[in-house]
Amino acid sequence: MKKTNQNLVRLIIDLKKLSNSQKVKIWKAVAENLSKPTRQMRKVNIWEINNSTKENETIVVPGKVLGDGELDHNVTVAAYQFSDGAKSKIENNMLIEELMIKNPKGSKVRIIG
Repeated sequence: MKKTNQNLVRLIIDLKKLSNSQKVKIWKAVAENLSKPTRQMRKVNIWEINNSTKENETIVVPGKVLGDGELDHNVTVAAYQFSDGAKSKIENNMLIEELMIKNPKGSKVRIIG
């Protein structure tokens, strides 16, 4: 199956390049998850993020963050997509591209979903 969204294809390629150049496995894992068929793309609600994270943690969701639930502690969330509700509820949200620039080594970043 081929991806037709050119932005997603570019992101997957950039993730693999960063993984190879920095010798870090997390970006390769995110790229592999984003390469899966759209039906298998991860969808994570805010309540799931709240239950599986700690204060000041950084996570990446290789898919979409949905707005169901509340976040009761400070978490930085990077994802491929955010619903409008999720964007308004998560103070520290960013796209995966932004996290790649801020933290190319992927240190202290966890994949959720």
